[in-house]
Amino acid sequence: MIDELIERFKGGDTKALARLITYIENYWQVEEILRRIYKDVGNAYRIGITGPPGAGKSTLVDKLAVHLLERGFRPSIIAVDPSSPFTGGAVLGDRLRMVKSMERGIFIRSMASRGSLGGLAETTGLVADLMDAFGYDVIIIETIGVGQSEVDIVKNSDTVVVVLVPEAGDAIQAMKAGLMEIADVFVVNKADREGADRFLRELAAIVSLSPNDWKPPIIKTVALRDEGIDELVEGILSHREFIKPTLHKRRVERLAYQIEDILTRRFLQRIKEKYDLEEIIERFLSEGKHPYELIETLEGEFIQP
Repeated sequence: MIDELIERFKGGDTKALARLITYIENYWQVEEILRRIYKDVGNAYRIGITGPPGAGKSTLVDKLAVHLLERGFRPSIIAVDPSSPFTGGAVLGDRLRMVKSMERGIFIRSMASRGSLGGLAETTGLVADLMDAFGYDVIIIETIGVGQSEVDIVKNSDTVVVVLVPEAGDAIQAMKAGLMEIADVFVVNKADREGADRFLRELAAIVSLSPNDWKPPIIKTVALRDEGIDELVEGILSHREFIKPTLHKRRVERLAYQIEDILTRRFLQRIKEKYDLEEIIERFLSEGKHPYELIETLEGEFIQP
């Protein structure tokens, strides 16, 4: 089965790509899949789209993907949705807003967050690798928009676009939410609404105080009307040009993060297979020991000096 899927994948069959993504999401034969496709990973540019819920991210992603397609790129989309409380699968709200992309044949994959708190699903990076190896040269990753824990998108993207709206509150609140530090490009969506100009001025004032060489551009958009999307594409491409000298280093850091995540998951899995953690914790507590003593015991068991 896996041989046939890989063969079809390499032949450009999107159904095989979709099936292999399902394998990755469920940790089925992940090592074998990566072994067979990983030499083709490393060519795609990854754009992260994040921001608070209700900012219009899905509509913006829809229009952005179409504009990139019209400029000669081959984009694909990963839309991380909240998990269904009944099935654990993705609540496909995002795809319903990506009509134009679907009409143009752009590959869209919805992924369930499955309780992950960083705005992405655990396997988002691996799914992006699969799309990269398939031949997509731009991968747009949209987070679920959890607000204050968007750290994962930084580790999985080359350019991070933070989408805000005027009624979300003043720019200081956005800064408090930690979104200011991760943005390479700011989008003020729904910019036809009241208070947009004041919000833009506040945002511009804060961006001007940044000590970094790159000052994030602030793009006004009204995604529903397809306004400002060309300017957004230009902002993203300008950032790509700016970071070109450091792009390899960024990708090495991304791989290091991925390896760290895999090692953590494997280490925890091995511990759970060998021990009843609750039982050990009860014993340690009864002996008056602290958590670090338990951790040192487990490390001694699994990690050779």
